[in-house]
Order: sequence, then structure tokens, then C-alpha cells
Amino acid sequence: MTRNEIVQIINSQKLVVVIRLNKQEYIPRVVDALITGGIKVLEITSNTPGFLEEIAKARTKYPNVLVGAGTVINSEIANTAITAGAQFLVTPNTNTNVVEVAHKNNVAVLMGALTPTEICQAIEIGADIIKLFPIASMGVKYFKAVKGPLSEVKFFAVGGMTLDTIPEWKEAGVEGFGLGGNLVKPIHNQSDFDSIVLLAKDVIKTIHE
Repeated sequence: MTRNEIVQIINSQKLVVVIRLNKQEYIPRVVDALITGGIKVLEITSNTPGFLEEIAKARTKYPNVLVGAGTVINSEIANTAITAGAQFLVTPNTNTNVVEVAHKNNVAVLMGALTPTEICQAIEIGADIIKLFPIASMGVKYFKAVKGPLSEVKFFAVGGMTLDTIPEWKEAGVEGFGLGGNLVKPIHNQSDFDSIVLLAKDVIKTIHE
């Protein structure tokens, strides 16, 4: 799959689910629940224990789902994540080296940026998608102010998004979303599994309706 095809899928899905957990043993069941709920694009963050192994396992088990690495703050993490099979990289920061490593390996980059300067820098260095982060704490008014002069940029809003706030951000012009803690929880029983499945379905419906 080419980098452009990966970007097209992410843009069409309009949702990247962020898996950040404190125990590796939680990850496989959470991935199963998310995919059962219809999620097609997920990232496992580099500060989750065993993230490289879990990226590789998810790629093998779910070849029709995009699996990426999150919290890729430097080229070292980028290289190890790509070796593990990450199809895209997600950063909280704006970093030229990460883009260079990714594109050399046919891997897409969702690059974190918040200010107009960071956004323009991310575009200039070739980021495939602009991840506006952390945006919920700044509010919709801030987003609209940024969107004004940067009207041609497609933004994914990440950081504090919830099912209830998605419609407001959609109306303001956000193209896609990254959701993590409000959707991803450790699974201890079938009820936990089922709740993630249902919430995933609700999020997808809300984003696409």
C-alpha cells in the first residue's frame, strides 16, 4: 500500500483511535473490541509498554486495518516503529526528521501542531495530515481563528475530544478526529469489551452522519 493510499483511507475514515495503556496485556483485547466496533485506523503510542510487539501483532491479525505508531517524537522512535510494521506515524510535535524517515519508507505522518507557525512548518516539511493538538483545551473559537487564514488546510482535531463535542467541531470545519482516553479503556470482563464496541459504533456514526 502506498503512502497516498494510506492517507486517503485515514481521510475517508475521519477517525484515528489512540491506544495508550499502562499494561501491554490490555492491548490485544482492546484492539479486538475497537475493530469489532468498526474502527479501521488505530495507533499504539510509543509510551505504551510493548508497543512495537503489539503493532506487529495487530498488523498480522488484522491486515485490512491501518495500524500506526503514536507519540513518535523523534527519528529513533520512527525507525523502530516502521520496522515493527507501523503504516503511519503520529507525533505530538513538529519534527522534520520524522517526516524524512517516514516518507523514505512509504509511511504517512500525522504531525502535531497547534500554532499557525507550527501548522505552516508542518505543511512545509511535508506532513501528510495536520493533527491540531492539544485542541480541546483551546476551544472551538481558537480553531475558527486559526482556520480563517489557513482555510485550505484539513485538520484532524486531537486531545480531549468526546462523543458529545464532536458535532460542534465538525460544524466548525474539522475534517477528522483522534480519540483516545474517552474510548480506550482496559478490558477486565465482557461488559468492558461490549462497552468499547458500542462506543466505537456511536463515534463512527456521529462522525459520518
